[in-house]
Amino acid sequence: MPAFARTIGIDYSGAETPTASLKGLRVYLAEGEGLPVEVPPPPSTRKYWTRKGIAEWLVERLAEDAPTLVGIDHGFSFPLRYFETHGLLPDWPRFLDDFQRHWPTDEDHVYVEFIRDGIAGNGAARMGNPRWRRLTEERAGGAKSVFHFDVQGSVAKSTHAGISWLRFIRQRLGARVHFWPFDGWDIPAGRSAIAEVYPALWSRGFAKEGRTGDQHDAFSIAAWLSRSDRDGSLAAFLKPDLSPPERTLARVEGWILGVPGLIRSNMAKDDQASCNITSFRLH
Repeated sequence: MPAFARTIGIDYSGAETPTASLKGLRVYLAEGEGLPVEVPPPPSTRKYWTRKGIAEWLVERLAEDAPTLVGIDHGFSFPLRYFETHGLLPDWPRFLDDFQRHWPTDEDHVYVEFIRDGIAGNGAARMGNPRWRRLTEERAGGAKSVFHFDVQGSVAKSTHAGISWLRFIRQRLGARVHFWPFDGWDIPAGRSAIAEVYPALWSRGFAKEGRTGDQHDAFSIAAWLSRSDRDGSLAAFLKPDLSPPERTLARVEGWILGVPGLIRSNMAKDDQASCNITSFRLH
């Protein structure tokens, strides 16, 4: 029996400001056994979704009595090296607060570039290195670092634009929504959940049928989440085969839903992960 009544796929964009109408922001929703359908933004003068509008819409949907699984295609956290470099506790809720103080990308007139250029916020005190990658990005193969700006296929801008909105949703819904895997690998029955996804893992498996690239990515997210929930395979993806040190690491760095877990030929990486987190505790 499916765990979720509906699934939502969101193709994200870090362009312009949180209140800008962006063609690259797309939302698809699947209910029951139906195919995902595109969700238009609320009626207004804006033709497309805004990041602020999506966050507010998600708060409304996830407050409803309908367990929902949401997949969003930007990074939810940063590599452990970032926490070490900036002297931060490996605690995701505290990370969200610290990030928003330095990168206030949820403020109406703030571009990611404004913070990068020192015009707003204090991004200079919380920078990362494009050579730093999360374990899940290494396992995903083609996934780029969340700090790799200004290249094709980069998720750095959307990640830096989106993390503050995860905090917004969490503040308003509290325990009603489960952020996977930060709140635990097991999603309580009847609870809605939000997970990081990487649509390139699945988009080629679905016919494009005239959709733009952004539309198809959002469609593919919702379709894969729905299909895997209904066919029973989702449970295994929610518990990737990770070593104990890697599981601890992923509760800090996050994990891309659908990425394989432990790769036995990479045991040296497991040992390194163990060394990296021995001095840290989850709070």
